[in-house]
Amino acid sequence: MTDNRFIVSSSPHIRSDETISSIMLDVIIALSPAFIAGAYFFGYRAILITLVSIISCVAAEYIWQKTCKKPITISDWSAVVTGMLLAFNMPVTVPLWMPVIGGFFAIIIVKQFFGGLGHNFMNPALAARAFLLASWPGAMTKWVQPFEKISLFGNVDAVSSATPLAIIKGTEAVEQAVPGYWQLFFGQIGGCIGETSAIALLLGAAYLLYRRVINWRIPVTFIATVGLFTFIFGKDGLFTGDALYHILSGGLILGAFFMATDYVSSPVTPKGQVIMGIGCGIITSIIRLYGGYPEGVSYSILLMNVLTPLIDKYTMPVKFGEVKARA
Repeated sequence: MTDNRFIVSSSPHIRSDETISSIMLDVIIALSPAFIAGAYFFGYRAILITLVSIISCVAAEYIWQKTCKKPITISDWSAVVTGMLLAFNMPVTVPLWMPVIGGFFAIIIVKQFFGGLGHNFMNPALAARAFLLASWPGAMTKWVQPFEKISLFGNVDAVSSATPLAIIKGTEAVEQAVPGYWQLFFGQIGGCIGETSAIALLLGAAYLLYRRVINWRIPVTFIATVGLFTFIFGKDGLFTGDALYHILSGGLILGAFFMATDYVSSPVTPKGQVIMGIGCGIITSIIRLYGGYPEGVSYSILLMNVLTPLIDKYTMPVKFGEVKARA
């Protein structure tokens, strides 16, 4: 007699071969073009800072989990991704002890204090960047042009430069020509190690989209909102802004594709992800156009990270068969 009984099991019923390690390796592969571009434009010190940052993050995770007698999870590659993103958000001139402090802050304070991977309420690399920027603003805003000679200790054998956003906003007292679109696109500009080359970042973003590690909602709405907002509220009046310049400048592409899409600290619902992208875009634009600091990507993502639980709460679809509670 044939057994026609149904087997009832708990969700989830849709399974995938993806693991945390495989996803993180995909992110590392996607970040590789930006790493190569940073090494090309800023030299061996960009490689050194990235390595120090990665080692610090991995060491911090290992030491914390070993001390607290928790399972060691450094093999999931998440600490490596945090280290790369932290380094990419720092200028090449920072002293080597800064990525060490930033790495320990990102992993222990932001990630492990809240329960480890999957429990952090904001992006660890961006939180560490904000901490370093607030603590040592001079070192975190010391920019140089590509191919400048930089010593092991971060000393520059040239006049300090300014980022394109700082130049067009007028916050830096430097006599420097505004970089052109091609310079922004390829990365021949001053800025953080991993944010200058738009083409390198877009190649990595295309890989993540192809592998379905991320979806389009947050990055596209984020970038589109910044473009629209900066075009409407231009420096010379309404509808006079240069949207393309704002899109290619600063950390917008890096933040939109690689940090705002963080699984843990971004909304899980499609509607929530669109809200996240629009919110990040509006906050970034307000800071860029009206704030005292020329860049607002990091702070916009961190602020929206804090709002993520609230966004998820009000955008989560009603469960099938659920009855709404009466007032």
